[in-house]
Amino acid sequence: MRWDHLRLDGDPGPEPPLIERRAVARTFDTPEFRGMTFYEVRARTVVNKVPEASRMPFRWTINPYRGCSHACVYCFARKTHEYLDMDAGADFDSRIVVKVNAAERVRAELASPRWRGEHIALGANVDCYQRAEGRYRLMPGILTALRDAANPFSVLTKGSLILRDLPILREAAGRAAVSAAVSVGSVDPDLWRLAEPGTPPPRRRLAVCTALNEAGIGCGVLMGPVLPHLSDSPAQLDAAVRQIAEAGATWVSAITLHLRPGAREWFMAWLRAHHPELIVPYARLYGAGAYAPREYQDDISRRVRDLAARYGIGDRAAHRPDPPSPPPPPPDPPRQLSLL
Repeated sequence: MRWDHLRLDGDPGPEPPLIERRAVARTFDTPEFRGMTFYEVRARTVVNKVPEASRMPFRWTINPYRGCSHACVYCFARKTHEYLDMDAGADFDSRIVVKVNAAERVRAELASPRWRGEHIALGANVDCYQRAEGRYRLMPGILTALRDAANPFSVLTKGSLILRDLPILREAAGRAAVSAAVSVGSVDPDLWRLAEPGTPPPRRRLAVCTALNEAGIGCGVLMGPVLPHLSDSPAQLDAAVRQIAEAGATWVSAITLHLRPGAREWFMAWLRAHHPELIVPYARLYGAGAYAPREYQDDISRRVRDLAARYGIGDRAAHRPDPPSPPPPPPDPPRQLSLL
């Protein structure tokens, strides 16, 4: 099964689920973790292949966490929590699976003769720089393994904690192609507080984009998702792209909200509570499936491209400083020479 690699070593079968068995459950009595439970597991694999049917533009991912304290109401990954016998709503936001051996598994899997050094995307499912990373510190070990293997990778995040790991990112960028992106779908502070309550404010995320580019790590912005009737007006798109340009983003790309099972139910309940007037318009847009009509998606993408051209996003990419050279490797230890 697709999720079997998250079971504990020696687990003979699919029942009972690992979360209710031998995972180490921890709670922390600090304000930032109050009401949350962390399930520490030892994963069998961490470098995972993206299903062939996926629309993702990459083939391999690393996700050291399952569930996400960012609590974005639209998160497409919510459904995956149900495979662990937890719900896609409040459990996804507050019951976080932590793959405590992620760094050692990455190092081992990249050293396998079968590994071909392909690009790996980090943060493509849930955010690897969510709140839990401040305590568990899995990313420095993962990035170090990627650096040592000179393996290309990219990081997508809504968090600001990525700046903690800037020295490792700079070293890795001297050995392989490394890039980053921050996710900022809207710069409306009221919408942010309602729809993404566990994330840093949009302006702080854009400051992360600025800092990464100044350090030589190419960083763009994924405007994801644009929410129909909530963040898609001409004025809202203009404000977002203008601030993205001011942050020095090397690129910007828009993605329209999609509502897969799990995320759909949670988002619609949120919409009913906060914007009941939009229930009918959303039923028209998403009545046929998870995606808004193609013409609507194309219109959003075109408008954002036009705004990006107006504000000069991408013009700075050719003038971005080269990433720093990595430090030289340590000398080999002394050894006895052989006479044969």
